[in-house]
Amino acid sequence: MVKSEPVVLNQVFGAIANPTRRAIVARLAEGEMSVSELARPFPLSLPAVVKHLHVLERAQLLEHWKDGRLRRCRLDPEPLGVADSWLATYRVFWGQRLSALATHLEENE
Repeated sequence: MVKSEPVVLNQVFGAIANPTRRAIVARLAEGEMSVSELARPFPLSLPAVVKHLHVLERAQLLEHWKDGRLRRCRLDPEPLGVADSWLATYRVFWGQRLSALATHLEENE
């Protein structure tokens, strides 16, 4: 269940503000994996990676479950979609502003 949009936006942007967490999201976009597989390329201790996973979990960006002795994770892209929708408004705004600027510059050459 996704929380209200403002809460999701705050948590998603807070979670992806960190480069390690963005890298974790990118790895999970490739497919589900265990926590140890996920942590392997990072120069961090396993407990440090788990802390990052908790932040992503609170932002509802990942799901996890036990598979025997392993804890497996997968990306939940829905909250990223909420953030993308919010950003789309500003893409339109800046697209219009840049078009107006280009027109103005062409007229004043």
